[in-house]
Amino acid sequence: MAYTTDESLTVLVYSDDRNTREQVLTALGRRPAEDLPELSYLECATTPAVIKALEKGGIDLCVLDGEAVPAGGLGLGRQLKDEIYGCPPVLVLIGRPQDSWLAAWSRADAAISHPVDPVALAGAVATLLRARLAKRAPVAR
Repeated sequence: MAYTTDESLTVLVYSDDRNTREQVLTALGRRPAEDLPELSYLECATTPAVIKALEKGGIDLCVLDGEAVPAGGLGLGRQLKDEIYGCPPVLVLIGRPQDSWLAAWSRADAAISHPVDPVALAGAVATLLRARLAKRAPVAR
């Protein structure tokens, strides 16, 4: 399914490390897959900024750095799933592949390990955004 070009999707990227946020933005670019609308980004460096943005609404996907300090993205992801009604999909960046159990504990919808692999990240993000858009699509009667 192709989407109109006037649509856009908002991706929240959380990390206390500017370099990590930049890696995510660079890896995803304007469009992680041809069949998806362009992305806009909201960068957050603190937990309160993430919560405020999600309470405001309009976020289609959260990419959370599990290695962020003082509040890691794994604990934050679990908190968001518990506290934000209609929480958008959450992708966590984990320190190593062996930490995937932590991603499951956090209730993340997907996990990618550091360092950021652009192909893996774009694939996971595209999958999550397609599912999000499918839920938005009107039901044919």
